[in-house]
Amino acid sequence: MNGSVLVGRVVGVPLRMHWSVPLLAVFLAYGLGRQTLPLWTPGHSNAVYTLASAVGALLLMASLLCHEAAHAAMARRKKISVQDVTLWALGGMTRMGRPQNAAAAFAVAVSGPLTSLVIGGAALGAGIGLDRLPGWAVPGAVLGWLGWVNLALGVFNLLPAAPLDGGRVVQAVLWWRTGDRERAERAASRSGQVLGVLLMGAGWVSLLRGSSGGLWLVFTGLFVMVVAGAERQRAVMGTALRGVRVADAMTSPVTTGADWLTVRRFIDEVALPSRHSAVPLLDFEGRPSGVVELRRLAAVQGALRETTQVREVATPLSRCAVASPDDPLTEALDRLGMATGTRLLVIDGGRLVGIVTAKDISRLMRRHVLGGEKPR
Repeated sequence: MNGSVLVGRVVGVPLRMHWSVPLLAVFLAYGLGRQTLPLWTPGHSNAVYTLASAVGALLLMASLLCHEAAHAAMARRKKISVQDVTLWALGGMTRMGRPQNAAAAFAVAVSGPLTSLVIGGAALGAGIGLDRLPGWAVPGAVLGWLGWVNLALGVFNLLPAAPLDGGRVVQAVLWWRTGDRERAERAASRSGQVLGVLLMGAGWVSLLRGSSGGLWLVFTGLFVMVVAGAERQRAVMGTALRGVRVADAMTSPVTTGADWLTVRRFIDEVALPSRHSAVPLLDFEGRPSGVVELRRLAAVQGALRETTQVREVATPLSRCAVASPDDPLTEALDRLGMATGTRLLVIDGGRLVGIVTAKDISRLMRRHVLGGEKPR
């Protein structure tokens, strides 16, 4: 996710934090310290409320991390590749590969909400217990608040609409019942779009009634609606590309350039004549070594263009999405991501034989539409 930074690892995968997380922590701490705790446990100093609210906000961030870590841990247990876990203002996001069967999809989807519900129940029980002890009213209130928030988070995430976890559960069940993965994805994403509209409507009504919390509902609804729409498009594309091989979609031959050229020579001899926004690179032996984008070349200024080799500003092959000509196209496209970019290099026998870009996919989709096939 843009705007996030790597802060460590969790359950063996990279952990990233979006810039909105500190803002969320401050917002939660402010509400807890200025409203909730004084109402639940009156008579304490501002310093006590401030410290308790800061601890509560950190505990909530930790519980959100546990929710996403549960997804990542279950995915790895089911042999699903996990790219990273990102915390942001609306909770968290675990980027992973597509499950190979409905049972794995169900297990991954349900693991997060169950974790939140368990944390919520444990925190609420501990809060009730501490509240009965003399002098422990404030810690008990913090844990009670943490428990209720996690229970609400778990229940909300179980709503049957993608991209919420409940939508993933419905998707897995429909996949198991029908045997049609894309059809199940379309059904779950449709429900997500409906939920997004309802949340936005409820948010606007709340705002008109003077509640600032309505703005949060509007943003949440917008996010759900946009992501659900994108997932529906992906499901439709999966139906259109079913049975298509990478070789059927790739452009060949490919315009390439030598990775040992200087940036100046590469721009003059390869980049400008090619009219492409990115160019694959070959090493001395003619093997693919990476991809360089024009924007990276443009960032090299002045005399550095005469001394910098293009390989130094390119994305190495190890970070590119790669496929063989006979791979199913839908599986190959799953390898694309923020780290790899939107181009798929097609390699056969150590040689670059083609490339698949967004234009190639659009061409296949247009052919599908012209063929008159419509997803159910």
